[in-house]
Parts: sequence; structure tokens; C-alpha cells
Amino acid sequence: MRASPCKSRVAARIAQIGSFHHAHVQSQIFERNKDMPEEETLERAREDEREGKSPSTQAGEFVREEMEHIREGKHGARSTKQAIAIGLSKARRAGVRLPPPKKGGASARTRKQAARDISKGRSRKRRKPTATRSRAVRKALKREPRSAASRRALSRQARSTARSRSKADRSRAARKAARTRKRNG
Repeated sequence: MRASPCKSRVAARIAQIGSFHHAHVQSQIFERNKDMPEEETLERAREDEREGKSPSTQAGEFVREEMEHIREGKHGARSTKQAIAIGLSKARRAGVRLPPPKKGGASARTRKQAARDISKGRSRKRRKPTATRSRAVRKALKREPRSAASRRALSRQARSTARSRSKADRSRAARKAARTRKRNG
């Protein structure tokens, strides 16, 4: 006995939904892995550490990755500052020994979040992030503009940050960099 056309249509639809669901779950797993730093970035940061470079230089690799993601269109950022903050957070969670900002430098909330990221980076237990939360964050960032990673925006950010540093501070950093370069030959 043949099934009625209505039942076969329903069965076909269920099969279609099932395969769609399977593909959707597969893509979600792939998407979830995108939140983690790329292996290449981790390797570059490890290399910086072996060469004796400062934690901020190591963290720079994660910031660079974040800027690439914005330029590729994976997501956006409200400002260059936010894009840098995302990169620094990833660096701390990856285990880079980057200290939280000093008391006058950032809000209490930012310092608390940085401390939380550091402890996450030190702990061996890796809890899988909630899919719903990851999806919500990705969706929110996708709505943000891509201009935060433009040359102009980065240049403006670098200039304003440099202005807030004293001449002695900049000079000290340059001398330290020269020592590191000399040591690594």
C-alpha cells in the first residue's frame, strides 16, 4: 500500500528539516571555533615570548588578529578602542601575562573584567562558552561598523594614546625595545 501524497510530503519535509538541522549544528560548531584565537596567532605570541618581548608585544598579535577579523568582515566594532579591548581580552584568556590596567587608567568594571580574563588564562579548566551567548555577542558585533580597523582610525587611536604618554615614558619604552632587539641580534 502506498502512502498518501500528504504523508509523503510531510515525511519529505521532516527529512529536509533534519538535514537542515544537521547542517545548522555543523555550522554552529564551526562558528564556535572562530571565537578562539587562531593557532597562527598563538604561535606568533609564543615566539614573541621566547624572544623575550614584553607581554604587551605578545598581546599585540591578538589585537592584530582582531583587526584582521574586522577587515575581513567577520564582525565589526563600535570603535578602535573596543577592537583593541577584544584583542587584549583574548590575549589574557590565552595566557599572556598582561597585567590589568592601573587604577587611574580604566574604569573599575574594565579592571575587574581584565582580572577575570587573567584568571581564566591561568586556570586549566576550560568551560565551553554557552552557544546562545556566543551567538548573541557575534550578532551584536556583526551590526557594528567596520571602520574601526581602518588605517585612519588606527592612526587616530595611536596618536591620541601617544599624546597621553610622557616623553620620558616613550623614551623608556624605545630604549627597552632597542635592548630587546640587540639581545635577539
